Amino acid sequence: MKIVLFDAKSYDRYHFDEVNKDFGYDIEYLTPELNSHTALLAKGADVVCPFVNCTVDRETIDKLKDEGVKLIALRSAGFNNTDYNYALSKGIPVVRVPAYSPHAVAEHSFALLLALVRKLTHAYVRTREFNFSLSGLVGIDLYGKTIGIVGTGKIGKAAIGIAKGFGMKVLAYDPYPTPIDDVVYTDLDTLLSSSDVVSLYCPLTKENRHLINSETIKRMKNGAYLINTSRGGLIDSEALLEALKDKKLGGAALDVYEEEAGIFYTDQSDTGIEDDILARLISMPNAIITSHQGYLTKEALEAISRTTLQNVKDFIDGVELKNQVK
Repeated sequence: MKIVLFDAKSYDRYHFDEVNKDFGYDIEYLTPELNSHTALLAKGADVVCPFVNCTVDRETIDKLKDEGVKLIALRSAGFNNTDYNYALSKGIPVVRVPAYSPHAVAEHSFALLLALVRKLTHAYVRTREFNFSLSGLVGIDLYGKTIGIVGTGKIGKAAIGIAKGFGMKVLAYDPYPTPIDDVVYTDLDTLLSSSDVVSLYCPLTKENRHLINSETIKRMKNGAYLINTSRGGLIDSEALLEALKDKKLGGAALDVYEEEAGIFYTDQSDTGIEDDILARLISMPNAIITSHQGYLTKEALEAISRTTLQNVKDFIDGVELKNQVK
């Protein structure tokens, strides 16, 4: 069984090689992202393993089919980059990693929130220059503030636990709510207008693309903070930039960006970036952006590797694919 792993980084290779000692597959690691132009690199592979910024559209799937690929094993929870229905119509199931370490992403979102409200990035830069002035570094307490959790899956629930630890009041919105102790579910408009912090923990779908836009931002509290560690497409980036410039929002912290493909996970320090919106967001004093690293812990990488290879084993064994995207 040969697996071709696209968009491979050094940490992917290390953790997959370690876990593969229990499976014994032939894994080839490729640097390029999977798309219609690179699909031919899967020649001879039984399984391809793309990551979140790969483009597994119809053209790509047709080429994978021609090369004899039998399974698409996403090594991510998100699947909005893959036309899974079309793949299945071609006889190629799509499996994913629905949960690897919800705590990793939830903890990262609060690391971003703390850095934002306590102005830690500004303080760090100052002290590196031996400037120990505290002017302009006044923050806020999280204790007693209201946080709006959008999406109460495993990551959202982990975030709720952290928020309670800070003594925050929790409001939640989810189209498919599940009861959670001491958590009040409400509609999205009420959550936005009542929350000091709004944090997103939901997958990207056609229905919720640009869930946060110029109109929904207007409904948020003046000076509220926005956190997104889910998918970039949940936020209209231009609307967010205007809200930060106008001080409608107190700040925003993003681990994802709607046009991050080709930018995130790469070193562009010598060339700069052509995306003007992202460049301006990065330059904003009330914004913090990280490069989709919320999942990047040892525990999560091992879980991703193990679940991905177990998905392959289930396919080989002909058992139910419990992590199949349908």
